[in-house]
Amino acid sequence: MRRTKVFAGSSHPELAALVTKRLGVEPAKATLSQFKNKETSVEIGVSVRNEDVFIIQSGSSKINDSLMELLIMINACKGSSAERVTAVIPYFPYSKQSKKKKHRGAIAAKLVANILSISGVDHIITMDLHASQMQGFFNRPVDNLYAEPTIAQWIKDNVDDWENGVVVSKNAGGAKRVTSLADSLNIDFALIHKDRTRPGHAMDPDHSLSKPENIYNRLEDEDDDYDDDLVDAETGHEIQRAEATADETSMMTLVGDVQDKVCFIVDDMIDGCHSFLEAADNLVGHGAKEVYIIATHGILSGNSLRQIEECANVHRIVVTNTYPIPPEKRALTPKLKVLDISATLAEAIRRTHNGESISYLFSQVPKSL
Repeated sequence: MRRTKVFAGSSHPELAALVTKRLGVEPAKATLSQFKNKETSVEIGVSVRNEDVFIIQSGSSKINDSLMELLIMINACKGSSAERVTAVIPYFPYSKQSKKKKHRGAIAAKLVANILSISGVDHIITMDLHASQMQGFFNRPVDNLYAEPTIAQWIKDNVDDWENGVVVSKNAGGAKRVTSLADSLNIDFALIHKDRTRPGHAMDPDHSLSKPENIYNRLEDEDDDYDDDLVDAETGHEIQRAEATADETSMMTLVGDVQDKVCFIVDDMIDGCHSFLEAADNLVGHGAKEVYIIATHGILSGNSLRQIEECANVHRIVVTNTYPIPPEKRALTPKLKVLDISATLAEAIRRTHNGESISYLFSQVPKSL
């Protein structure tokens, strides 16, 4: 690719190396460091004047440092007269905070989108945004790629009897994502609904939907992202979700038939694993033959992988390499399979540079470049 520079941030060097190798280019030189007071320092080591610049920087366990480094790299390239700066962000930071969870909460994903625009970015390439409506947060073009074709191909190549499988959503909020994969594989889908507001089948009068706190509780059930992954910013200790009281027993309802079938629990990300394991137990209890957990972004905070390894009802967990998983964490369980999506990102970069359509990538796994 002529007049192009591809920079790699420090958040996910493994993925950046795979992408640049597929493109047949070397990562452009940049010095990324921190001062003693932990401020981020970026120095672009090559000329980018009138160049088409791509910066690969995913979210990571050091999410705030990774984001700040990306912003400074964008600004440095834009200030050095780059013709266009494209941020390639496989896992978009703060994407779980794409709507208000409580009355006085913040929509942090919108804030990040605004900051990226202010830094000078011209175009954003990302993958499987937590909510597709997040594309409306930006005043710059956004290409939201999908890992679905890669996941579907892996299932066809590696899962026995997948034709007799069922794609399962562990909450109502993921139904659209699940039905899309089910249509791609031409198999059935199912849905698990979890209700914390009513014991049995009768609505408790003390939990009227007219109460604001109960409306928010039901909304959280629709999009159960925060399994047990919140920690106190000052102490670093986990913040435990309030346990259900005697009149707020959780009720899980399975909609669909999983008897003697292979089940694929699908979501866009897995951070804490509590709700995934609950769903796996529920499916096996309804006669499922095997249960696979599948997600695009494998954040897997804390001891999530250890819990999955200890859960006899989970046969395999499959994620992509949009998010860096260190070797010591991968070694915690042989159940973990990490799929490489560098081909999709590399092809998106190539097509963006050449001014070609990327619609092909929404439904196909690109061939080797």
